[in-house]
Amino acid sequence: MVKIEDFGEFEMSWCPGCGNFSILKALKQALTASQIPPHKVLHVSGIGQAAKAPHYMRANMFNGLHGRSLSSATGARMVNTNLHVIVESGDGCIYAEGGNHFLATLRRNVDLTLLVHNNQIYGLTKGQASPTSDEGFATKFQPDGVTAYPFNPVAVAVTMKTGFVARGFSGEIDHLAGLIQEAIRHRGLSMIDILQPCVSFNKVNTFAWYKQRCYKLEQDHDPTDWESALKKALEWGDRIPIGILYRNKQKAPFEERFPVLRKGPLRSQEVDRRTLKEILWRYA
Repeated sequence: MVKIEDFGEFEMSWCPGCGNFSILKALKQALTASQIPPHKVLHVSGIGQAAKAPHYMRANMFNGLHGRSLSSATGARMVNTNLHVIVESGDGCIYAEGGNHFLATLRRNVDLTLLVHNNQIYGLTKGQASPTSDEGFATKFQPDGVTAYPFNPVAVAVTMKTGFVARGFSGEIDHLAGLIQEAIRHRGLSMIDILQPCVSFNKVNTFAWYKQRCYKLEQDHDPTDWESALKKALEWGDRIPIGILYRNKQKAPFEERFPVLRKGPLRSQEVDRRTLKEILWRYA
């Protein structure tokens, strides 16, 4: 019987009031509800405040380079398909430094659960604008306001018909935990863009700002309707939908396209040394 206490309690270095606390709690709730024990979880991250999350949860973990968490997670998942691989990092790490890996992972449909802490700012490096910062958003580093149009990750994911695309809000912990549970259950790539306040450096997109605008998708929303999902993904401003935007069960996970993986995880397969020797001799 998996209990939430199994994932541990740790002293954290996040700022009081940061949305990261709620996201970590939601993840633990989801894993507990799914009855997935810590030893069957690989928690992968990059660099940033959000990327500290694996340090504060008892499970297998890999803390990679800035923007490279998805490539590390893909390799781990290919080697051991018995692991539940969860990637967790921030909007800067995933959508900026890791933008190319983000697009490649969407295309491949690797069986990963991607949780992106989206506070529309760089928190670790003290307040620069991020790819998701709104146009005109002023910071110490962009005093005249951001001039670039904001990146919309869920719209990009829906456009590419990613298997599972959702948006959550750290102020709705139980709702977010439910989304994460659904994402883990999905076969193939599942991504959740999670809106969360940065109390230290973002004085515009605050908890109250999100709370006033976020609304849960209506029950009549059909996540399998691509056009409807894209319309919801593009909705931003006075009203911001949270929930499962799009679901596509037709795409086969990346791992299933490799016959060798049908025999089980690579880590448990014996090496055919004769065949390996023949391959190496071709390059001699």
